[in-house]
Amino acid sequence: MTPDSLHDDVTRAVRTGRERLIALSHSLHAEPEIALEEYLSATKIAELLDAAGFTVTRPLDSLPTALDATYGSGELVLAFCAEYDALPGIGHACGHNVNGAAAVGAALGLAAVADRLGVTVRLIGTPAEEDIGGKVLLIEAGVFDDVAAALMAHAAQEDTVGASSLAIGAWDITYRGRPAHAALAPWEGVNALDALTVAQTAIGVLRQQLPPGSLVHGIVTDGGRAPNVIPDTAAARYEVRAPTVEQLTAVQRRVRACFEAGALATGAHLELAPHGRDFADLRQDPFLTEAYVAAARSLGRTPLPRHGSTTASTDMGNVSRLLPAIHPTIGYDTAGASQHTVEFAAHGTTPGADRAVTDGASALALAAVAAATDSEQRSRLLSGVEHRRAQRQGAAGPV
Repeated sequence: MTPDSLHDDVTRAVRTGRERLIALSHSLHAEPEIALEEYLSATKIAELLDAAGFTVTRPLDSLPTALDATYGSGELVLAFCAEYDALPGIGHACGHNVNGAAAVGAALGLAAVADRLGVTVRLIGTPAEEDIGGKVLLIEAGVFDDVAAALMAHAAQEDTVGASSLAIGAWDITYRGRPAHAALAPWEGVNALDALTVAQTAIGVLRQQLPPGSLVHGIVTDGGRAPNVIPDTAAARYEVRAPTVEQLTAVQRRVRACFEAGALATGAHLELAPHGRDFADLRQDPFLTEAYVAAARSLGRTPLPRHGSTTASTDMGNVSRLLPAIHPTIGYDTAGASQHTVEFAAHGTTPGADRAVTDGASALALAAVAAATDSEQRSRLLSGVEHRRAQRQGAAGPV
């Protein structure tokens, strides 16, 4: 078993599966499904992996569109995270069709050498990355408990490695007031929309005092139903971002005070509820990053190093806080279009995007091979799993 033979067997397996992987990417793109509605997308991935000899389990915990596909029985468990949710109204404008297909391809590539490496390959289908954070829920359900390392690549305009991401938390905001005729007796009402307006004004004033890298943004989802009726209900969804989860908590406290101010000023009742789970900032594993770069270069790609936070956020950050992980970007020409736009989505099935699927698959699988064949790294990864297991047993207390 030589490095060259492993490299060749992995890339050969990905090439052999190329038509299926590209068909999967195109099919996901053609039939986009938003967060928690990815039933067809999950089925497509499950059927492809089942046909390849993986043991597929679905659904997982309380997430009906999540899945876990396993191949091999080695002590070292290496996982690839597949994303496949789209954005409302604009489809795969974040390129999750590429993400998902590349992760599936990586699983196929590593499975070709799994027995020789003594590894268990897992493809974890992680829904709702664009919304409530499926990976966080799967962590809480124990799905990642025995995973030694987790890898994925994200579609983008260019190849990059090493970047962090912003921590993020989302809230559903509701104000409840009292209706009244807006002309005959407005003083009898409690204007819920006014409460939201006061809150938004307070947030606007707060922005000058926010720490560098912190962001607040949101939309109004309910502002009343008729202009001649004092709104008794107003609702919004807001997101707060910060460079780290620790800073996020501090910024959230100040933003929450703005929403409380709206209620205090108008007499409306405030209901503030978390929307999904908070996402942690991303911490990319140095060894896996270097291994990915070497693999990408062997495929003719040149990932650019990125340091510090981007303005994006991902629930892969929570995975990276738990265990060694990487989340590089895999690039292709989008004619200058940025993510979360219709124009970016339009480039998701181009020859460049198709190459990103197969190159991303090979590079991820080869990075996993590098970790499995390096005795020091293998020991580190296995020790990490044991350490987490001991922590869980300690937290559970004596039986």
